[in-house]
Amino acid sequence: MTHRITMSGITTAAACAVLLALAAPAHADLQLCNRMSYAIETAIAIDDKGTAATRGWFRLDPGQCRMVLQGEVQAESIYLHARALPVYGATPLPQGGHADFCIAPENFVLASARSCTQRGQTLARFTQVKPTETEKGHTAYLAEEAEYTDDQARDAGIQRLLVIAGYDATPIDGIRGAKTDTALSQFLQDNKLGVTAAGRTDFFDTLIAAAQRPNATGFAWCNETSHPVMAALGIEDKGAVTTRGWYRVEPGKCLRPDVKGQPRRLYSFAEAIGGDGQPLVRAKQPLAWGGETVLCTRNVKFELHEHKDCAGSGLTAAGFALVELSGKGATTVRFKMP
Repeated sequence: MTHRITMSGITTAAACAVLLALAAPAHADLQLCNRMSYAIETAIAIDDKGTAATRGWFRLDPGQCRMVLQGEVQAESIYLHARALPVYGATPLPQGGHADFCIAPENFVLASARSCTQRGQTLARFTQVKPTETEKGHTAYLAEEAEYTDDQARDAGIQRLLVIAGYDATPIDGIRGAKTDTALSQFLQDNKLGVTAAGRTDFFDTLIAAAQRPNATGFAWCNETSHPVMAALGIEDKGAVTTRGWYRVEPGKCLRPDVKGQPRRLYSFAEAIGGDGQPLVRAKQPLAWGGETVLCTRNVKFELHEHKDCAGSGLTAAGFALVELSGKGATTVRFKMP
């Protein structure tokens, strides 16, 4: 039996699924396989007789499988939570699921995961998984509607990060055509990499690093503070503005949001957050970066097209800064402490 979780992302990704089959109360080795075009981090929850424990994070690149449990585990249910890496901006993975358990921002093991008592711990929605029995043990697959194979997921993941890094590898379809090969060759040349680099196990690290730093093209945010920053983007098209958020930009990192087409202007708003996920306040003022153009946002992930009456629509008004794009060279918005 197959269960499917839909997702709506800020890009063209259509859906995400965890493919499942029959499970037994006692689970042997468990591996997760990522057949999505996103590099992800996963956390698992083991629920047995009302007691739940969680552990994370396990990084999985597109097309990669990884063992997350070894040996026989007595559990009534196993649950999975997944998040895309920050390089993709607002996570395209689903927020739905079957149960809520505690997670932490960094690597963690929580023996009592139903009550989040420690600083930084938050409840997250997990989906119950019933892994498939394979030659390598029990396996749970994370997949998109495109139903990529492992190799296709890797190629689609490379395409997606090339696009974020400013190279035209569209469409993101997991097919290695001439256009993808040209973009990949240019990337290898620009970064002084050998022709075999794309086959190395650390190639996604190289792509992610390139996507996070500003280069000769595209738009990027760079966080030069010591705090995480949540950013929102407004894209103008034919006189109308669509706002999207939130994109998490880690301290000392840059993030290049996926901007389709060739807009002449963008709008940027961002605010620093603390360990509790709430906006930081300095001298009774939010630590934020914006401008005079008032557009609507939400407290959670959003994509909004109407901005006439934010409060009347149950939304939050924020002042966005206008960013003119020249079409040549890089455009970078830097977040600095006042």
